[in-house]
Amino acid sequence: MSDLSGHVVIAPDKFRGSLTAAEVVARVAAGLGPGVTTVALPVADGGDGTVDAVVAGGFTRVEVEVAGPVGEPVQASYAWRDASAGGDVATAVVELAEASGLRRLPVAEGASAGTDSPARGDVRLAALTATSYGTGELIAHAVRRGAGRVVLGLGGSASTDGGAGMMRALGVRFLDAEGQELPFGGAALRGLEKIDTSGLVEIDGVEFVVAGDVDNPLLGPHGAAAVYGPQKGASPEDVKLLDAALARLAAVAAHTHGLVGAIEHDGVVRSMGVAAQPGAGAAGGVGFAALAFLAADFRPGIGYLLDLLGFHDLVLGARLVITGEGSLDEQTLRGKAPAGVAAAAAKAGVPVVAVCGRRTLGDDELNAAGITAAYALTDIEPDPAVCMSDAGPLLERLARRVAENHL
Repeated sequence: MSDLSGHVVIAPDKFRGSLTAAEVVARVAAGLGPGVTTVALPVADGGDGTVDAVVAGGFTRVEVEVAGPVGEPVQASYAWRDASAGGDVATAVVELAEASGLRRLPVAEGASAGTDSPARGDVRLAALTATSYGTGELIAHAVRRGAGRVVLGLGGSASTDGGAGMMRALGVRFLDAEGQELPFGGAALRGLEKIDTSGLVEIDGVEFVVAGDVDNPLLGPHGAAAVYGPQKGASPEDVKLLDAALARLAAVAAHTHGLVGAIEHDGVVRSMGVAAQPGAGAAGGVGFAALAFLAADFRPGIGYLLDLLGFHDLVLGARLVITGEGSLDEQTLRGKAPAGVAAAAAKAGVPVVAVCGRRTLGDDELNAAGITAAYALTDIEPDPAVCMSDAGPLLERLARRVAENHL
């Protein structure tokens, strides 16, 4: 291996089911060897694992007990960074999956507990009644702490409630024809008659950003219920019910006097206009609530988080960037972390290689995305089960190959 003229930035996402992003960084660094100067920067694209990644990047973890998706208390966390001397505001990164994700559903009777990521068949799905209330509790905690910016990562949601639960935790009331507050869950929104925002917590001056790449609208065949409802346990009939309930939410929101969601950014009133915006269907419709009630800006997930973590400064003078994720496939090219890292590194003129569990992309596709070469665990171990169980040691072996070929 030749002498290095610069450092190596290790900026991977997690290998889902086997290694966190921080564990991937550690294994790659070990494989490169002690003679290689590395900079660790675990990354995420706004979905599951975002809080872990930004905490590894220098944020502080804040633990809060909140309501899980079926109302049972769960211990969740968000990431926090104090206001900087340079003038940046205090920033909180809230990951919906921490409080309201599928992994927070209670384990079904007779299933094995003891894992943060139980198999889908091991959890008690609640397609019609699951709530995003706990996510709102995390946001409220961050706002009370003095956040000037709240970054919301959407992904892995257990609910299809249009973000009504989240907003309820922030003081908004969703009322039926009798003036009574609706129960939790998306199905209950069929009976929505009025939205009362008079109790909304003080959010003036707080910037809300949704970091993600989901572009689904709220309603219809490409909406929150139709696309994501089945993976949350919704039957075909449930999907129809939830879509109708979300349509009711959008209609009432669009006609509630004084509600932010009643107008587009040009000030023209358009019925259900916000519901049609790209991203409104993210996380069971939480994207809609973020747009309508919090006036959130949607930003590409990995690009925004790389800016937040200072990637552009860290890559200056680097010799190589190593990125990766569990599977390099077609989804990688649609805004996932490795493609975003490669695009950012290209602006600095630094070459990029990727490590992964498996890959289905050809060399031409990878090169077009700015990735010079990719190394998969399946290159050295054909058994996928072994790749999952022994991902760490195998990844160190791959990293040695990277060092031999690129450093």
